[in-house]
Amino acid sequence: QVQLTETGGGLVQPGGSLRLSCAASGRSFRTYAMGWFRQAPGKEREFVAAIDWSGGSSYYQDSVKGRFTISRDNAKKTVYLRVNSLKPEDTAVYYCAASGSGTYYYGVSWDYWGQGTQVTVSS
Repeated sequence: QVQLTETGGGLVQPGGSLRLSCAASGRSFRTYAMGWFRQAPGKEREFVAAIDWSGGSSYYQDSVKGRFTISRDNAKKTVYLRVNSLKPEDTAVYYCAASGSGTYYYGVSWDYWGQGTQVTVSS
């Protein structure tokens, strides 16, 4: 069992930055692939970024490439999402998720989800 807790969201002006964190419980964190998703009001949840168990490979939605960076610290059981150059359209609840597959591929099953952290980009 893995429990995930996201922090770091908030209100930021366009062009600003945040670092989102997702802390995990459980002994198997280092074996899980981790992902970030977001859901804007009235929209479906969408994939943002993912990282494999080792941190050696990462994947991004096209709209965030070059602005967002996913990373992980297995010793701290934490995955991060650095979000730069924020735009109003990045406003959403951001969720982290864990996949027992250990790696990311399109259609991979996500086994555990956090409760989310709100990011609001507005002047």
